[in-house]
Formats: sequence, C-alpha cells, structure tokens
Amino acid sequence: MESFPVINMENLNGEKRAITMDKINDVCENWGFFELVNHGIPPEFMDTVERMTKGHYRKCMDQRFRELVASKGLENVQTEVHDLDWESTFHLKHLPLSNISQVPDLEDDYRKVMKEFAVKLEKLAEELMDLLCENLGLEKGYLKKAFHGSNGPNFGTKVSNYPPCPKPELIKGLRAHTDAGGVILLFQDDKVSGLQLLKDGQWVDVPPMRHSIVVNLGDQIEVITNGKYKSVLHRVVAQTDGNRMSIASFYNPGSDAAIYPAPALMESKAEEASKAAYPKFVFEDYMKLYAALKFQAKEPRFQAMKAMESSPNLEPIATA
Repeated sequence: MESFPVINMENLNGEKRAITMDKINDVCENWGFFELVNHGIPPEFMDTVERMTKGHYRKCMDQRFRELVASKGLENVQTEVHDLDWESTFHLKHLPLSNISQVPDLEDDYRKVMKEFAVKLEKLAEELMDLLCENLGLEKGYLKKAFHGSNGPNFGTKVSNYPPCPKPELIKGLRAHTDAGGVILLFQDDKVSGLQLLKDGQWVDVPPMRHSIVVNLGDQIEVITNGKYKSVLHRVVAQTDGNRMSIASFYNPGSDAAIYPAPALMESKAEEASKAAYPKFVFEDYMKLYAALKFQAKEPRFQAMKAMESSPNLEPIATA
C-alpha cells in the first residue's frame, strides 16, 4: 500500500507549485483524504487548542461519558453493537450564526480560542476550495458561490473524544460513513490513532501527525465535480488505551443552496452529461435524508434525491 498522502502547502508558493497542484488533484481523485502541513495555522496555537480541549474533556465530559457507558451496560456487551458509537461529543456552530456563547460548560478562554480557530479554519477551507477549482478548470470562487445560498455557508465543528474502550472489536468509535457536506478539516490527536478510510477495499489508517490538518471531501463535492472527486467511507476504530481527540470542522453549503454538477464539468464529458449521473437538490433536503441514512451507502441517497428532482429553475451559479 502506498504511503498516506501529505501535502506541504509551502510548496504552493514556489517552483514546486505545479507538482504540488498535480498531487492535490491526484489525492482528490484517488484518496478523498490527505494531510496538510505548513497550512498557516501556527503550531503553538494548535497546542493551545489541544490543551484546552483535553482539559475540557477531563473536567466536564469524562464523568458524564462513564455514567452513560454504565447506564447502557456497554462495558459488558457480548455481541457487536450497531446502533451507537463509543464517542463523547459536543458541537459548535460558526456560520451563518455562532452558538459558541450558548454552549454550556465552556470556559471563556476556551470559547475565545475556538472562535479564533474557526476563523483560521474557514480561511483555510476557502483557500482549499479555490485550489480545487483551479485543478478542475472552474472559475476561482465557483465552489464558494455554489455553497453560498442566500445566507452563506454552514460551518461548524464537532469536538469528539474517543476514550479507552474495553471491547473495540464489538463497538466502533464511529461507524463507517461518508460525510454529507463539503470540505472537512480535522485536527486530530497526534498520539492516539483510530481514524481509517476505505481504499481499494481495504481499511487504511490515517496516521497521527503533529500539527497537521487532515482534509477529506464530502458528498457535495462529489456531486458538484460530477464524480471526478469522490467522498470516501471512513470510520473510527476504538482503542483499548489512550483517549483520542478529534476536532472536525465542516465547511458545508448553506441550507438553501442548490447543489448540482458544475455545467463546465458536464460539458467537458458529453457522454456523462447525457447520463446525468448526479442529481440536483437543495442541501437542506439532502441533510434530512442523510440524518436517517448516515451509516448506509451514499449511492441510494443520491438516487433518492434524483427521484425527488422536480425543482425547476436551478440556474447556473454566477461567478462574476
């Protein structure tokens, strides 16, 4: 198995730009996942985010998780569990409206740091989307416009901890799924592993790497690129030792954004255009379907949206 792809963003600024862009295109086509280094978010700031996140878990969430495990008898399960995950989570919304001030139990310094982290990640996500546009031959800003809807993108963060699990062969940290949205940026634990993606029929570890950001592509990128780039099944395998931190931020379309294959990518492949493999839909409608079918294959979701495809007047996205 070839080594897990790592993109050094510093190489975009010099003579290695062309080869780095080719590598980004290759990993988007063949992996759907890659790690970014030298991405512009200061290492010392990431250390602060990690320290505060782990401190918050110990102070506010560890005992709650233990009580939940005890109440469901999960430590003594004898058969595989299919309906829940071995994870402790909370969610932050950033765009279009932030909820950080309302989330309980967060210390003010932690709120401030997570707000600042979100701003840095939003900028990085939009920078990555323009790199994808460049590789796809789309106008700069096309993906950002496609995601905009009437109120801008949805952007939020899922903060997760995966505590030590006594029966990892029976309970997944997080069951296999593709992500529904657009571009996902993950700051993961650099010591405790567990994240895996499915490539060529085999589960491949996403290696922990200090100060890297793991990027993966969601279902909406697959639709807009007409299948050139694909979302990829991934999961978290629970570990018997160590508590794995995961801070996943999702840059997604606005709720009322109309999602469909970019016309430029349809026109360049007339045969595929005639098949119209991917549907047109409103992102919020897709999310309602996804909520019920997250841990099932994505193809039936696309088919179901295609069956609902009766919305006229989905105009091409202006990129002026």
